[in-house]
Amino acid sequence: MAAEYVVLFDGVCNLCNRSVQFLLKHDHKQVFKFASLQSSYATNALKAHGESSPPTDSVILITPNGVFYRSEAVLQIVKRLPGWWSAMALLGIIPRPIRDAIYNYIARKRYDWFGKRESCLVPKEEYQARFLDQFDGLK
Repeated sequence: MAAEYVVLFDGVCNLCNRSVQFLLKHDHKQVFKFASLQSSYATNALKAHGESSPPTDSVILITPNGVFYRSEAVLQIVKRLPGWWSAMALLGIIPRPIRDAIYNYIARKRYDWFGKRESCLVPKEEYQARFLDQFDGLK
């Protein structure tokens, strides 16, 4: 059975890894599954949706209603979080070109600001079942 909500993230990006850790902590209903963009899972999942290769500069959310990129993916993710975190989806009133411009700027600077790992992070044992890439993105 395929996961309904899959977050694809840059597995070597410290900001991205911290974001996944945040989601693991706050996603009490375990709505999300995860895979690094460097994994064969991401490549195959995106090919199934018509993408030739995974872009490494965008968080991607695969849902039953389609694939979301950049700021739209972030908004779709936060609206599924509990409590006031879902209120962040109100940022959707900002036009997408502006949201994506801000997102793209942060994406370009993320390694400079937050650093980069040599390999994808292996999740704690308690979270491993929520990762779909079987750690094949490891170097």
